[in-house]
Amino acid sequence: MSTLLLTEDETMLQDSARGFLDGAAPVSHFRKLRDAGQTHDAKLWAEMAQMGWTGVLVPEDAGGSDMGHAAAGVLAGELGKTLVTSPFISTAVIAATALRQVATDRARDALAAIADGSVIYGLAVDEGAKHDPDATQLEAKADGNGFRLSGTKGFVVDGSNADRLLVLAKTDAGLTLFDLPADRDGITRTGQNMVDARDAAQVTFDNVQATGDDVLGSVDDAMTVLKPALEAGQAALSAEMLGLSAGAFAMTVGYLKERKQFGVEIGRFQALQHRAAHLWSETEITLSAVRHAGRKLDEDPDNATLAVSLAKARATQTAKLAVIEGVQMHGGIGMTDDFDMGFFMKRARVATEWLGDYGYHAAKVAAARGF
Repeated sequence: MSTLLLTEDETMLQDSARGFLDGAAPVSHFRKLRDAGQTHDAKLWAEMAQMGWTGVLVPEDAGGSDMGHAAAGVLAGELGKTLVTSPFISTAVIAATALRQVATDRARDALAAIADGSVIYGLAVDEGAKHDPDATQLEAKADGNGFRLSGTKGFVVDGSNADRLLVLAKTDAGLTLFDLPADRDGITRTGQNMVDARDAAQVTFDNVQATGDDVLGSVDDAMTVLKPALEAGQAALSAEMLGLSAGAFAMTVGYLKERKQFGVEIGRFQALQHRAAHLWSETEITLSAVRHAGRKLDEDPDNATLAVSLAKARATQTAKLAVIEGVQMHGGIGMTDDFDMGFFMKRARVATEWLGDYGYHAAKVAAARGF
């Protein structure tokens, strides 16, 4: 059984990430971006690339560090603690994992571009209100030696700022994954007003031409490439949500130690102590699930579905508890925009839906257990 403790390298990565983000991207940095109407900080992304974060899952021969999914989870968790806005999961995790499944020069070049921070990917998979790749209706009709894509994708995270899109489409005998430039003729991107002030877009494909070289993997066999990428993204998103929970918890405990009522700090009230202790316990249990998912993806990726879905389901419930308790224990100010706790609640709500909500992953856990 693999250890759930961090390795020495992962501990160093965590410490360096926290040191950097505390200075470069505290929650106040997110507020500034939100107030300015910005959903992407190109300077911060470039700095993350310089530190090697964008290449955490990129092979060394393509310029990456290839530290693995557990390390990617470490970074995602630190990003979550201060609500850092970046295309880390969509690009450095999901796209990198998908491209690793394909042994072509084009895929290797794309991985190198991810590692050096020169490209951002958006994941164009979902079309309805819920995550459901199997329900894809965007059509890719055969056209000579290529295809013509028509349809619409919604909730394309990082879609407005993306240079390239991973597009799931319906072909004659199954689903096919395409790697397309976001500015190709016939592609229209419309930014969505997300409650968490992050980048997402609705993307419309109007008779978009795609060649055989644009296919990532094999025609009619998208899930061979996409399933590992989605599970990598789900594990990293679980880690981000755990970090979000830890950030909300720290903010709440800090407030309990400062706010006074009847002349004493409210953190001395036993009822609030019990609630804080319960939340801490839930985050520790979720930490184990998240780290196990990362280790499973590194050691036995073909059999990681149960671990990943368990982590996402747990992280969803824990983040929900963390933000609800945070808002309630802050009293009335917890609901105001002047206080940062509301940012954690909004991010938790969006992260819950992306890549599958609690119900989606609970069903996968049940199926894996034979229920």
